[in-house]
Amino acid sequence: MPLGAGVRLGLYEITSPLGASGMGEVYRARDTRLDRTVAIKVLPPHLAASPERCQRFEREAKAISALTSPRAGPALRDRDRGGA
Repeated sequence: MPLGAGVRLGLYEITSPLGASGMGEVYRARDTRLDRTVAIKVLPPHLAASPERCQRFEREAKAISALTSPRAGPALRDRDRGGA
């Protein structure tokens, strides 16, 4: 289910969609606590319920967090979204 501008996910406020893949949708968002722009990937509920898909998502997050580039920020995790 696409998220619109202004939707809040915890500390993050969606500003616009960036793209979609087989693993979910990616959004540009604003970190309201640190006042910075971030990208958020949201898994659809049927994938979030799959232990294998969650493991793949974890591997992806670890790979991203290993990047050291001024254009790549840290990968953060917020799993307690109740399907979001």
